[in-house]
Amino acid sequence: MNIEPRGAQGASMSESRFVILGGGMVAGYAAKQLVELGLKPGEMTILSADTSIPYERPPLSKGFLAGRDTEDAIRINPEDFYRKHGIEVKLGCEISAVDPRRKQLILKSGGEFGFNKLIVATGARPRMLEIPGAQLRNLYYLRSLDDSRAIQRFVAAVKRAVVIGGGFIGMEVAAVLAQKGLDITMILNEDRIWKRLFSPQMSSFFEAYYTARGVRFIKTARVTELRGDGAVSAAVLGNGLAIACEMAVAGIGVQPVTDVVAASGINVEDGVIVNEYLETSQPDIYAAGDVANYQDLLFGKRRRVEHWDNAVSQGQYCARALMGERAPFKHVPYFFSDVFDLSYEYWGDASAADEIIHRGDLSTNSFSVWWLQRNRLVAAFAMNRPDEEREVVPTWIETKQSVSAVKLNDASRSISGALD
Repeated sequence: MNIEPRGAQGASMSESRFVILGGGMVAGYAAKQLVELGLKPGEMTILSADTSIPYERPPLSKGFLAGRDTEDAIRINPEDFYRKHGIEVKLGCEISAVDPRRKQLILKSGGEFGFNKLIVATGARPRMLEIPGAQLRNLYYLRSLDDSRAIQRFVAAVKRAVVIGGGFIGMEVAAVLAQKGLDITMILNEDRIWKRLFSPQMSSFFEAYYTARGVRFIKTARVTELRGDGAVSAAVLGNGLAIACEMAVAGIGVQPVTDVVAASGINVEDGVIVNEYLETSQPDIYAAGDVANYQDLLFGKRRRVEHWDNAVSQGQYCARALMGERAPFKHVPYFFSDVFDLSYEYWGDASAADEIIHRGDLSTNSFSVWWLQRNRLVAAFAMNRPDEEREVVPTWIETKQSVSAVKLNDASRSISGALD
Protein backbone atom coordinates (compact mmCIF):
# COMPACT_ATOMS: atom_id res chain seq x y z
CA MET A 1 0.00 0.00 0.00
CA ASN A 2 1.25 3.45 -0.86
CA ILE A 3 0.63 5.95 1.93
CA GLU A 4 1.85 9.31 0.77
CA PRO A 5 1.61 12.64 2.59
CA ARG A 6 -0.53 15.36 1.05
CA GLY A 7 1.20 16.93 -1.92
CA ALA A 8 3.84 14.23 -2.21
CA GLN A 9 2.63 12.76 -5.49
CA GLY A 10 4.99 13.41 -8.31
CA ALA A 11 4.10 14.94 -11.64
CA SER A 12 4.41 11.63 -13.48
CA MET A 13 1.48 9.95 -15.18
CA SER A 14 0.24 6.82 -13.43
CA GLU A 15 -2.73 4.67 -14.27
CA SER A 16 -4.81 1.76 -13.08
CA ARG A 17 -7.50 -0.43 -14.60
CA PHE A 18 -9.97 0.40 -11.83
CA VAL A 19 -9.81 3.62 -9.82
CA ILE A 20 -12.01 4.63 -6.91
CA LEU A 21 -12.10 8.36 -6.26
CA GLY A 22 -12.70 8.55 -2.52
CA GLY A 23 -11.41 6.44 0.34
CA GLY A 24 -14.58 5.86 2.35
CA MET A 25 -16.88 2.90 2.81
CA VAL A 26 -17.64 2.45 -0.89
CA ALA A 27 -13.91 1.99 -1.50
CA GLY A 28 -13.46 -0.45 1.37
CA TYR A 29 -16.37 -2.68 0.41
CA ALA A 30 -15.76 -2.45 -3.34
CA ALA A 31 -12.15 -3.52 -2.75
CA LYS A 32 -13.24 -6.49 -0.65
CA GLN A 33 -15.82 -7.54 -3.27
CA LEU A 34 -13.37 -7.16 -6.16
CA VAL A 35 -10.84 -9.38 -4.42
CA GLU A 36 -13.53 -12.01 -3.93
CA LEU A 37 -14.36 -11.76 -7.64
CA GLY A 38 -10.78 -12.37 -8.71
CA LEU A 39 -9.14 -8.94 -8.88
CA LYS A 40 -5.50 -9.26 -9.93
CA PRO A 41 -2.71 -7.41 -8.08
CA GLY A 42 -2.01 -3.99 -9.59
CA GLU A 43 -5.46 -3.59 -11.18
CA MET A 44 -6.95 -1.22 -8.62
CA THR A 45 -6.06 2.11 -7.00
CA ILE A 46 -7.92 4.08 -4.33
CA LEU A 47 -7.30 7.84 -4.40
CA SER A 48 -8.32 9.16 -0.99
CA ALA A 49 -8.26 12.67 0.45
CA ASP A 50 -8.55 11.07 3.89
CA THR A 51 -5.63 10.35 6.18
CA SER A 52 -6.74 6.80 7.06
CA ILE A 53 -7.48 3.65 5.11
CA PRO A 54 -11.23 2.96 4.65
CA TYR A 55 -13.17 2.66 7.90
CA GLU A 56 -16.75 2.17 9.03
CA ARG A 57 -18.60 5.44 9.68
CA PRO A 58 -21.40 4.34 12.09
CA PRO A 59 -19.01 3.81 15.05
CA LEU A 60 -17.82 7.43 14.76
CA SER A 61 -21.00 8.58 16.53
CA LYS A 62 -21.45 5.38 18.53
CA GLY A 63 -18.83 2.90 19.78
CA PHE A 64 -15.68 4.76 18.71
CA LEU A 65 -16.93 8.08 20.09
CA ALA A 66 -17.85 6.31 23.34
CA GLY A 67 -14.35 4.81 23.56
CA ARG A 68 -15.49 1.20 23.16
CA ASP A 69 -14.11 0.65 19.64
CA THR A 70 -10.49 1.06 18.59
CA GLU A 71 -9.31 2.46 15.27
CA ASP A 72 -8.22 -1.00 14.16
CA ALA A 73 -11.63 -2.40 15.06
CA ILE A 74 -13.47 -0.04 12.73
CA ARG A 75 -11.31 -0.67 9.65
CA ILE A 76 -13.32 -2.24 6.83
CA ASN A 77 -10.27 -4.27 5.84
CA PRO A 78 -7.00 -4.67 7.79
CA GLU A 79 -4.18 -2.44 6.57
CA ASP A 80 -2.24 -5.38 5.14
CA PHE A 81 -5.28 -6.44 3.07
CA TYR A 82 -4.49 -3.80 0.45
CA ARG A 83 -0.81 -4.64 0.30
CA LYS A 84 -1.52 -8.36 0.19
CA HIS A 85 -3.87 -8.00 -2.78
CA GLY A 86 -1.82 -5.42 -4.67
CA ILE A 87 -4.31 -2.58 -4.22
CA GLU A 88 -2.64 0.82 -4.12
CA VAL A 89 -4.10 3.31 -1.64
CA LYS A 90 -2.95 6.90 -2.02
CA LEU A 91 -3.88 8.85 1.12
CA GLY A 92 -3.99 12.63 1.31
CA CYS A 93 -4.48 12.60 -2.44
CA GLU A 94 -6.67 15.44 -3.68
CA ILE A 95 -8.08 15.73 -7.19
CA SER A 96 -8.77 19.03 -8.93
CA ALA A 97 -10.64 17.72 -11.96
CA VAL A 98 -11.87 14.67 -13.88
CA ASP A 99 -11.31 14.39 -17.64
CA PRO A 100 -13.72 11.69 -18.89
CA ARG A 101 -12.65 11.97 -22.55
CA ARG A 102 -8.98 11.29 -21.80
CA LYS A 103 -9.89 9.06 -18.84
CA GLN A 104 -7.63 10.98 -16.51
CA LEU A 105 -7.83 12.50 -13.04
CA ILE A 106 -5.92 15.74 -12.53
CA LEU A 107 -4.06 15.79 -9.22
CA LYS A 108 -4.00 19.00 -7.18
CA SER A 109 -0.32 18.45 -6.54
CA GLY A 110 0.41 18.20 -10.25
CA GLY A 111 0.38 15.28 -12.62
CA GLU A 112 -2.39 12.99 -13.80
CA PHE A 113 -3.77 9.56 -12.99
CA GLY A 114 -5.33 7.46 -15.72
CA PHE A 115 -8.14 4.95 -15.44
CA ASN A 116 -10.00 2.42 -17.54
CA LYS A 117 -13.08 2.48 -15.29
CA LEU A 118 -13.78 4.92 -12.45
CA ILE A 119 -16.06 4.93 -9.40
CA VAL A 120 -16.78 8.42 -8.05
CA ALA A 121 -17.26 7.92 -4.31
CA THR A 122 -16.39 11.33 -2.91
CA GLY A 123 -19.07 11.15 -0.22
CA ALA A 124 -20.49 14.18 1.54
CA ARG A 125 -19.33 16.95 3.82
CA PRO A 126 -21.16 18.41 6.84
CA ARG A 127 -23.35 21.45 6.38
CA MET A 128 -21.70 24.25 8.32
CA LEU A 129 -23.36 26.80 10.54
CA GLU A 130 -23.39 30.22 8.91
CA ILE A 131 -23.91 32.39 11.96
CA PRO A 132 -21.79 34.79 14.01
CA GLY A 133 -19.32 32.82 16.14
CA ALA A 134 -19.20 29.82 13.79
CA GLN A 135 -15.39 30.14 13.69
CA LEU A 136 -14.97 29.79 17.45
CA ARG A 137 -13.05 26.84 18.85
CA ASN A 138 -14.94 23.90 20.33
CA LEU A 139 -17.64 23.88 17.66
CA TYR A 140 -17.55 20.39 16.18
CA TYR A 141 -19.04 18.57 13.21
CA LEU A 142 -18.93 14.80 13.00
CA ARG A 143 -18.08 13.20 9.69
CA SER A 144 -14.58 11.73 9.79
CA LEU A 145 -12.41 9.68 12.09
CA ASP A 146 -10.46 12.84 12.90
CA ASP A 147 -13.72 14.60 13.89
CA SER A 148 -14.75 11.79 16.23
CA ARG A 149 -11.26 11.62 17.71
CA ALA A 150 -11.27 15.39 18.37
CA ILE A 151 -14.66 15.29 20.14
CA GLN A 152 -13.62 12.26 22.18
CA ARG A 153 -10.43 14.00 23.35
CA PHE A 154 -12.22 17.20 24.36
CA VAL A 155 -15.19 15.67 26.18
CA ALA A 156 -13.22 14.93 29.34
CA ALA A 157 -12.49 18.65 29.80
CA VAL A 158 -16.10 19.94 29.70
CA LYS A 159 -19.33 19.66 31.65
CA ARG A 160 -21.92 21.24 29.35
CA ALA A 161 -22.55 20.75 25.66
CA VAL A 162 -25.11 21.88 23.13
CA VAL A 163 -26.15 19.55 20.32
CA ILE A 164 -27.67 21.42 17.37
CA GLY A 165 -30.01 19.23 15.32
CA GLY A 166 -32.36 16.36 16.08
CA GLY A 167 -31.58 13.83 13.34
CA PHE A 168 -29.68 10.57 13.77
CA ILE A 169 -26.24 12.16 14.21
CA GLY A 170 -27.58 14.61 16.81
CA MET A 171 -29.40 11.83 18.62
CA GLU A 172 -26.40 9.51 18.68
CA VAL A 173 -23.90 12.17 19.77
CA ALA A 174 -26.23 13.47 22.48
CA ALA A 175 -26.68 9.94 23.85
CA VAL A 176 -22.92 9.25 23.97
CA LEU A 177 -22.09 12.60 25.61
CA ALA A 178 -24.89 12.23 28.16
CA GLN A 179 -23.56 8.80 29.07
CA LYS A 180 -20.18 10.42 29.66
CA GLY A 181 -21.78 12.64 32.28
CA LEU A 182 -22.17 15.88 30.33
CA ASP A 183 -25.12 18.21 30.77
CA ILE A 184 -26.67 18.09 27.27
CA THR A 185 -29.10 20.50 25.63
CA MET A 186 -30.51 19.50 22.24
CA ILE A 187 -31.75 22.39 20.12
CA LEU A 188 -34.32 21.41 17.48
CA ASN A 189 -35.67 23.69 14.78
CA GLU A 190 -38.87 21.61 14.65
CA ASP A 191 -41.51 20.90 17.27
CA ARG A 192 -40.38 17.32 17.91
CA ILE A 193 -37.35 15.13 17.49
CA TRP A 194 -36.62 13.78 13.99
CA LYS A 195 -39.95 14.92 12.59
CA ARG A 196 -38.98 13.95 9.05
CA LEU A 197 -38.78 10.27 10.00
CA PHE A 198 -40.57 9.60 13.29
CA SER A 199 -44.30 9.51 13.90
CA PRO A 200 -45.48 11.84 16.72
CA GLN A 201 -45.74 8.82 19.06
CA MET A 202 -42.16 7.78 18.27
CA SER A 203 -40.88 11.31 18.89
CA SER A 204 -42.67 11.35 22.25
CA PHE A 205 -41.09 8.03 23.23
CA PHE A 206 -37.55 9.12 22.40
CA GLU A 207 -37.95 12.57 23.95
CA ALA A 208 -39.14 10.97 27.21
CA TYR A 209 -36.29 8.44 27.08
CA TYR A 210 -33.68 11.16 26.62
CA THR A 211 -35.23 13.45 29.22
CA ALA A 212 -35.14 10.64 31.79
CA ARG A 213 -31.38 10.43 31.15
CA GLY A 214 -30.75 14.11 31.70
CA VAL A 215 -31.00 15.51 28.17
CA ARG A 216 -32.83 18.81 27.87
CA PHE A 217 -34.79 19.74 24.72
CA ILE A 218 -35.42 23.18 23.30
CA LYS A 219 -37.80 22.87 20.34
CA THR A 220 -38.89 25.12 17.49
CA ALA A 221 -35.72 27.13 17.99
CA ARG A 222 -32.71 28.18 15.95
CA VAL A 223 -29.21 28.99 17.07
CA THR A 224 -28.52 32.46 15.69
CA GLU A 225 -25.13 33.08 17.29
CA LEU A 226 -22.32 31.38 19.17
CA ARG A 227 -20.57 33.50 21.77
CA GLY A 228 -17.24 33.15 23.45
CA ASP A 229 -13.78 34.60 23.87
CA GLY A 230 -11.93 32.48 21.32
CA ALA A 231 -13.92 29.37 22.23
CA VAL A 232 -17.65 28.64 22.48
CA SER A 233 -19.18 29.59 25.83
CA ALA A 234 -22.84 30.01 24.84
CA ALA A 235 -25.32 29.25 22.08
CA VAL A 236 -27.78 32.09 21.53
CA LEU A 237 -31.29 31.40 20.23
CA GLY A 238 -33.48 33.59 18.07
CA ASN A 239 -35.46 34.75 21.10
CA GLY A 240 -32.27 35.94 22.78
CA LEU A 241 -31.95 33.05 25.24
CA ALA A 242 -28.29 32.10 25.77
CA ILE A 243 -27.47 28.46 26.60
CA ALA A 244 -24.18 28.21 28.46
CA CYS A 245 -21.85 25.49 27.18
CA GLU A 246 -18.18 24.65 26.72
CA MET A 247 -18.69 22.87 23.42
CA ALA A 248 -21.23 22.57 20.62
CA VAL A 249 -21.79 19.78 18.13
CA ALA A 250 -23.77 20.59 14.98
CA GLY A 251 -25.54 17.82 13.12
CA ILE A 252 -27.53 19.75 10.53
CA GLY A 253 -27.09 17.54 7.51
CA VAL A 254 -24.50 17.03 4.79
CA GLN A 255 -23.87 18.09 1.21
CA PRO A 256 -22.58 15.78 -1.54
CA VAL A 257 -18.99 16.46 -2.59
CA THR A 258 -19.28 17.15 -6.32
CA ASP A 259 -16.68 19.89 -6.82
CA VAL A 260 -14.18 17.64 -8.56
CA VAL A 261 -16.66 16.57 -11.26
CA ALA A 262 -18.42 19.93 -11.67
CA ALA A 263 -16.65 20.79 -14.94
CA SER A 264 -16.28 17.26 -16.25
CA GLY A 265 -19.47 16.97 -18.26
CA ILE A 266 -20.87 14.51 -15.70
CA ASN A 267 -24.45 15.44 -14.79
CA VAL A 268 -24.67 16.84 -11.26
CA GLU A 269 -27.81 17.79 -9.35
CA ASP A 270 -27.97 17.13 -5.61
CA GLY A 271 -25.15 14.67 -6.12
CA VAL A 272 -23.84 12.87 -9.17
CA ILE A 273 -26.74 11.74 -11.37
CA VAL A 274 -26.60 8.02 -12.20
CA ASN A 275 -29.01 5.60 -13.85
CA GLU A 276 -30.32 2.29 -12.53
CA TYR A 277 -26.89 0.76 -13.23
CA LEU A 278 -25.16 3.50 -11.16
CA GLU A 279 -23.59 4.79 -14.39
CA THR A 280 -22.97 8.51 -14.81
CA SER A 281 -23.61 10.42 -18.02
CA GLN A 282 -20.00 9.68 -19.08
CA PRO A 283 -18.95 6.19 -20.24
CA ASP A 284 -17.05 3.89 -17.85
CA ILE A 285 -17.66 6.21 -14.89
CA TYR A 286 -19.89 5.13 -12.01
CA ALA A 287 -20.89 6.88 -8.78
CA ALA A 288 -21.81 5.28 -5.45
CA GLY A 289 -22.50 6.09 -1.82
CA ASP A 290 -23.51 9.45 -0.37
CA VAL A 291 -22.66 11.32 -3.58
CA ALA A 292 -24.80 9.17 -5.92
CA ASN A 293 -28.24 10.41 -6.92
CA TYR A 294 -29.71 7.20 -8.32
CA GLN A 295 -32.96 5.95 -9.81
CA ASP A 296 -34.70 3.84 -7.16
CA LEU A 297 -36.60 1.22 -9.14
CA LEU A 298 -38.55 -0.03 -6.11
CA PHE A 299 -40.07 3.36 -5.26
CA GLY A 300 -40.01 4.88 -8.74
CA LYS A 301 -38.13 8.02 -7.75
CA ARG A 302 -34.65 9.48 -7.61
CA ARG A 303 -32.92 9.47 -4.26
CA ARG A 304 -29.57 10.07 -2.61
CA VAL A 305 -28.99 8.03 0.55
CA GLU A 306 -26.50 8.99 3.27
CA HIS A 307 -26.40 5.77 5.28
CA TRP A 308 -23.99 2.90 5.86
CA ASP A 309 -26.04 0.21 4.17
CA ASN A 310 -26.35 2.19 0.95
CA ALA A 311 -22.58 2.75 0.72
CA VAL A 312 -21.92 -0.95 1.37
CA SER A 313 -24.50 -2.16 -1.15
CA GLN A 314 -23.52 0.28 -3.88
CA GLY A 315 -19.81 -0.36 -3.38
CA GLN A 316 -20.37 -4.09 -3.77
CA TYR A 317 -22.67 -3.51 -6.74
CA CYS A 318 -20.10 -1.34 -8.56
CA ALA A 319 -17.43 -3.97 -7.96
CA ARG A 320 -19.61 -6.56 -9.69
CA ALA A 321 -20.33 -4.10 -12.51
CA LEU A 322 -16.61 -3.48 -13.04
CA MET A 323 -16.16 -7.23 -13.42
CA GLY A 324 -18.86 -7.45 -16.06
CA GLU A 325 -22.17 -8.04 -14.28
CA ARG A 326 -25.08 -6.15 -15.82
CA ALA A 327 -28.20 -5.93 -13.67
CA PRO A 328 -30.11 -2.92 -12.33
CA PHE A 329 -29.39 -1.79 -8.77
CA LYS A 330 -32.41 -2.68 -6.62
CA HIS A 331 -32.20 -2.22 -2.90
CA VAL A 332 -34.56 -1.44 -0.02
CA PRO A 333 -33.17 1.63 1.80
CA TYR A 334 -32.08 0.68 5.33
CA PHE A 335 -30.30 2.10 8.35
CA PHE A 336 -29.81 1.30 12.01
CA SER A 337 -29.00 3.35 15.08
CA ASP A 338 -27.86 2.86 18.67
CA VAL A 339 -28.77 5.42 21.35
CA PHE A 340 -28.19 4.81 25.05
CA ASP A 341 -29.10 1.13 25.48
CA LEU A 342 -31.53 1.08 22.55
CA SER A 343 -30.95 -0.30 19.07
CA TYR A 344 -33.38 0.12 16.23
CA GLU A 345 -33.69 -0.43 12.48
CA TYR A 346 -35.58 1.32 9.70
CA TRP A 347 -36.38 0.18 6.17
CA GLY A 348 -37.99 1.85 3.20
CA ASP A 349 -39.41 5.28 2.47
CA ALA A 350 -42.40 6.60 4.42
CA SER A 351 -42.76 9.88 2.52
CA ALA A 352 -45.84 8.79 0.54
CA ALA A 353 -47.51 6.73 3.30
CA ASP A 354 -51.20 7.29 3.96
CA GLU A 355 -51.47 5.18 7.12
CA ILE A 356 -49.24 4.44 10.12
CA ILE A 357 -49.65 1.38 12.35
CA HIS A 358 -47.92 1.12 15.72
CA ARG A 359 -47.41 -2.44 16.89
CA GLY A 360 -46.43 -3.25 20.45
CA ASP A 361 -46.33 -0.94 23.47
CA LEU A 362 -44.84 2.53 22.95
CA SER A 363 -44.54 2.98 26.71
CA THR A 364 -41.83 0.30 26.58
CA ASN A 365 -38.74 -0.04 24.44
CA SER A 366 -40.25 -2.84 22.34
CA PHE A 367 -42.40 -1.69 19.45
CA SER A 368 -42.54 -1.51 15.67
CA VAL A 369 -44.05 1.03 13.31
CA TRP A 370 -45.43 0.23 9.86
CA TRP A 371 -46.11 2.77 7.12
CA LEU A 372 -48.63 1.76 4.46
CA GLN A 373 -49.57 3.30 1.13
CA ARG A 374 -52.84 1.95 -0.24
CA ASN A 375 -52.43 -1.10 2.02
CA ARG A 376 -48.94 -1.87 0.76
CA LEU A 377 -45.93 -1.68 3.07
CA VAL A 378 -43.54 1.16 2.16
CA ALA A 379 -41.53 1.53 5.39
CA ALA A 380 -41.05 -0.02 8.82
CA PHE A 381 -39.23 0.64 12.09
CA ALA A 382 -38.41 -2.08 14.61
CA MET A 383 -36.90 -1.94 18.10
CA ASN A 384 -36.54 -5.05 20.25
CA ARG A 385 -39.13 -6.93 18.22
CA PRO A 386 -39.35 -10.63 17.30
CA ASP A 387 -37.04 -11.66 14.47
CA GLU A 388 -40.00 -12.57 12.28
CA GLU A 389 -41.11 -8.94 12.22
CA ARG A 390 -37.69 -7.75 11.12
CA GLU A 391 -37.21 -10.50 8.58
CA VAL A 392 -40.39 -9.91 6.57
CA VAL A 393 -39.89 -6.17 6.07
CA PRO A 394 -37.44 -6.01 3.11
CA THR A 395 -39.35 -8.70 1.19
CA TRP A 396 -42.74 -7.12 1.82
CA ILE A 397 -41.47 -3.73 0.65
CA GLU A 398 -39.72 -5.12 -2.43
CA THR A 399 -42.68 -7.27 -3.50
CA LYS A 400 -45.24 -4.55 -2.67
CA GLN A 401 -47.02 -6.97 -0.39
CA SER A 402 -50.65 -6.17 0.40
CA VAL A 403 -51.15 -5.88 4.17
CA SER A 404 -54.25 -5.58 6.33
CA ALA A 405 -53.95 -2.55 8.61
CA VAL A 406 -56.51 -4.05 11.01
CA LYS A 407 -54.63 -7.34 11.31
CA LEU A 408 -51.27 -5.58 11.53
CA ASN A 409 -52.57 -3.49 14.41
CA ASP A 410 -53.48 -6.65 16.33
CA ALA A 411 -50.29 -7.40 18.26
CA SER A 412 -51.72 -10.73 19.46
CA ARG A 413 -51.46 -11.93 15.84
CA SER A 414 -48.18 -13.17 14.37
CA ILE A 415 -46.84 -10.87 11.72
CA SER A 416 -47.59 -13.37 8.95
CA GLY A 417 -51.26 -13.11 9.91
CA ALA A 418 -51.27 -9.48 8.84
CA LEU A 419 -51.22 -10.34 5.14
CA ASP A 420 -54.36 -9.65 3.14
